[in-house]
Amino acid sequence: MKDQLSQEEREELEIDLLLQAVYRVSGFDFNQYMRSSIKRRIDNRMRLDRVRTVSGMIEKVLYDKGFVEKLISDFSINVTEMFRDPDFFKSFRTKVIPLLRELPEIRIWHAGCSTGEEAFSMAILLEEEGLYDRSKIYATDMNERVLEQAGKGILPLNRMQSYTKNYLQSGGSQAFSEYYTTDYQFAYLNPSLLKNITFFQHNLVTDGSFNEFHVIMCRNVMIYFNSELQESVNQLFYDSLSKGGFLGVGNKETLRTMDYSEKYSEFDCREKIYKKL
Repeated sequence: MKDQLSQEEREELEIDLLLQAVYRVSGFDFNQYMRSSIKRRIDNRMRLDRVRTVSGMIEKVLYDKGFVEKLISDFSINVTEMFRDPDFFKSFRTKVIPLLRELPEIRIWHAGCSTGEEAFSMAILLEEEGLYDRSKIYATDMNERVLEQAGKGILPLNRMQSYTKNYLQSGGSQAFSEYYTTDYQFAYLNPSLLKNITFFQHNLVTDGSFNEFHVIMCRNVMIYFNSELQESVNQLFYDSLSKGGFLGVGNKETLRTMDYSEKYSEFDCREKIYKKL
């Protein structure tokens, strides 16, 4: 018989069992997410709900539907903003857009879109470049709650000042306030910006390709995946891109988990934009 488990081994076993319980109850598999990130979110939920042990959380997952929904929301990374990393969007505008002009139809996938800010940003960029009418944006996330919010096109008014700054730094040429109306609390995007965006649920861990795209954006999502899952998702994106299509990832992310040099050229190395060979 093995000696007594150490505290660290016991904690790892508890987390394994918790993630297994979440998967069995909900169908969402977080086993290949970075364990350090998952552990931080577990610790935070334990503190918020005053649960003393991870084993206590397993019991709540099994018997409290509301709790498992909160936990899934905790594990879903929903940090985003409009024109996030403005230099990325500036590069996309100046370098990628001229090549997209040649296409009769443009299909773009924003994977892990959260509440939709980057998809809205792309819609504005395409509108300004005269390409939105022949573009279709597919914005997906595993979290139904954030997708419901995204579909409304409603943003916190207190974020619009920073979004305006991002927009201008990204090469925006209009008055950003023309793209929304406001009340005392929220900004409401013009309905014309939402007409070519389709929001729906897609899980990068378990779901496959659903179309062929000219552009795929998945920025600051894969940093939360372990190397095995990154490899799987990178392959999914490769299979989903048309020849000559573009993949944009976050500035802390890489394609080096796959033999990317045979599959992509570094279209903009600094801004992490790759072109499928």
